[in-house]
Amino acid sequence: MKFGLAVFATDQGLTPADLARLAEDGGFESLFFPEHTHMPVERTAHFKAEGGEVPSEYARTLDPFVALASAACTTRTLKVGTGICLVSQRDPITTAKEVATLDHLSGGRFLFGVAAGWNREELQNHGTDPRRRLSVMADRIKAMQAIWADDVATYAGPHVAFDRIQSWPKPVQSPVPVLIGGNGPTVLDRVLAYGTEWLPEPAPDLTDRIAEFRERARAAGWTDAPVTVYGCDPADVARYAEAGVHRCVFWLPPGDAAGARRRVSELRASLGLDGQG
Repeated sequence: MKFGLAVFATDQGLTPADLARLAEDGGFESLFFPEHTHMPVERTAHFKAEGGEVPSEYARTLDPFVALASAACTTRTLKVGTGICLVSQRDPITTAKEVATLDHLSGGRFLFGVAAGWNREELQNHGTDPRRRLSVMADRIKAMQAIWADDVATYAGPHVAFDRIQSWPKPVQSPVPVLIGGNGPTVLDRVLAYGTEWLPEPAPDLTDRIAEFRERARAAGWTDAPVTVYGCDPADVARYAEAGVHRCVFWLPPGDAAGARRRVSELRASLGLDGQG
């Protein structure tokens, strides 16, 4: 079992470089940063299931690729990832370049966690119809995969099209790890269609769905069905390990340097990492 950390990297609290050193020195395998380009003041979409106000860090997030580049440059072995990148709000050619550049500069340590987003107004402000966000995400990821794989790339889909383009650098990893986030009823279809790994959050039925994913992956010819659980409770690690989860990611408090350091110390003790780092 591998252990990672996730935190909203913002203009407050620890810098991305400090967070990365804290993670690597603490014996953690990976560090993930979420993405929001902005937060509309007026929203029709509820925040999470319970509704309520969006926490302030959602409007203060640093650009994840710039922040992760800082994290990668100050570490040697730490994997750095988006958790998650809102592909449905991004230009695919530009994002393909950013992913490839970060993987190149980090020596193949990038994990591309993706999802389609939930905030209707945020999507609309980027010119994306919220009703089509899943198909837009799928098309953009497939277009990026063509750019990464081919020296001369051509792609034609319902939302993205380009003819005979060249773009370097190519990612070090082939394929780029694409971790598909979400727990919805069709998420496994997306993972098997254009992902390499599933990135769910904890849920009462998660172990049953992991078993379903493993069965479907075998039927599709996959040799492995990797799962990273995002936002774990340390008390659930043994249960997830038994279910075949290969990575658990734990949240740190945002904007609170002392709180983040305390949480890392607590996690190291509960996960048996005190002898590492």
